[in-house]
Amino acid sequence: MDADGPDSSPKVRIVLQQCLSARLMVQPATEVSEAQYVEIGRGLILHVCFMKGATPDIMEKIVKSCLNVKLSSSAENEKLVSVLDLPGDVLIVPQASLGGNLKGKVMQYHRNIDKDEGIHLYNQFVTLCKDTVQSCNKCREKGCVVMAGTYGNRQVLKMDTDGPYTHLIEF
Repeated sequence: MDADGPDSSPKVRIVLQQCLSARLMVQPATEVSEAQYVEIGRGLILHVCFMKGATPDIMEKIVKSCLNVKLSSSAENEKLVSVLDLPGDVLIVPQASLGGNLKGKVMQYHRNIDKDEGIHLYNQFVTLCKDTVQSCNKCREKGCVVMAGTYGNRQVLKMDTDGPYTHLIEF
């Protein structure tokens, strides 16, 4: 079966970036209101894209993998720790463009999941991340937060990193 076959292509693509801080616009300014933002301190940014074939039954595995992967330097030494062990904040950014496929000079998004299904999976992913961080004693004691972008909206992201620690994982 070729790489684009339904059984071999990824169902979820996530880009992980460690950060010192990040700010994401979740609602653009209108004539009557200013833009709205969410912010996090030191922690992890998760850019998430759901593609055709993604189902709710893999969400727990994905959340566990993302929040337990050792990407951040601990304060005590140079040993890498997870965002839960750091402990740190988490920013979740819906990123449909990760499902793009270059065809000639144009990006196509035929592999992305239907928007209604994507919203449902995204909300489940955000809820599981919040529950996982809240159940972590270190994170709860430090007051760590999980913030999320708005699915389906154009968003502006500003972040400070202390290294080019960007990783792609697929499920």
